[in-house]
Amino acid sequence: MSSEPTHAHWLVLGASGFVGSAVVAELRGRGLKVATLAAPRLNSVATTAQALADQARLFTSPGRSTSAADYAALLQAFDGVDVVVNAAGLAAPGDAESPSLTGANALLPAVIALAARAAGVKRLVHLSSASVQGHRRVIDETSVRAPFSAYSRSKTLGEEVLEVLAGDTVAAVDPDSTVVTIRATSVQGPSRSTTLSLAKIAASPLASVASPGTAPTPVSSIDSLAWFVVEAGAFAGHVPALVLQPWEGLTVTDVLAAAGGQAPMVIPAWLCRPILASGYFVSGLLGERLHGSLRRVELMWLGQEQTPGWAEEVGLVPPSAIRPLLERVSLTL
Repeated sequence: MSSEPTHAHWLVLGASGFVGSAVVAELRGRGLKVATLAAPRLNSVATTAQALADQARLFTSPGRSTSAADYAALLQAFDGVDVVVNAAGLAAPGDAESPSLTGANALLPAVIALAARAAGVKRLVHLSSASVQGHRRVIDETSVRAPFSAYSRSKTLGEEVLEVLAGDTVAAVDPDSTVVTIRATSVQGPSRSTTLSLAKIAASPLASVASPGTAPTPVSSIDSLAWFVVEAGAFAGHVPALVLQPWEGLTVTDVLAAAGGQAPMVIPAWLCRPILASGYFVSGLLGERLHGSLRRVELMWLGQEQTPGWAEEVGLVPPSAIRPLLERVSLTL
């Protein structure tokens, strides 16, 4: 396990949000110096990583970009910073495609990466989502992506544009700087609306899992994610470009039992899959309007396995905090 130097200077973008505020609290709890910055609001109609990279490069040319002031503000804020955490973005799994969604989740990471390089930031930690791998039965740290919604497509573009920029030797002002993308899983928190909804369903007759009910689930805790973000940002050695938030060890039955205080109903797996397929078909006809809700049902029933990755290899696995978190939430209903 790494130990971060007490002189390290951190900056968190999106510090007022769900993940960003938890990362700031974790940093301050360790006595580290941390600054916060509101992220600029960007828009983009780009549909490819290359187009996003080209658009981001315009930010570095003051005479060519209407948003040069935003880039200049980032450069000034990043001056003297060791680690930047990008927790900004739009967490809108049910939203349709829009310039604001692409701007926040795909163009913004690219602009931040260019500014971090130019300012000599040692490490940029970008928060992505395991949803970029969609319905795959096993999620991992590979560049294989299978987005299934507007939100997951925007997060996919965010990962891909960082890969494009990483190979851009012209833009690489500081060759020693690194960009680390963390794929967060299904993160829960005591005040998050999705967590409260999960607890209500878990305590209702609708609580159910696909047989046999032992499938692993990527449901995780905000405290463990914040801990992992700081550890990855402070790690003294090499960190891969893509890392997955470590599994916290629960099955689909464990999650519902903790959140609802009762054992869920077990229904045949063969019945769950056609129900979900039909639901996604109808949602597709409605412009993917129901994709977010269906995905939550899919995770509740079938879960999703994840391959152990870099965190397990180097021993950066936080103590599991998801079960007590869900149990606390259940007591508030």
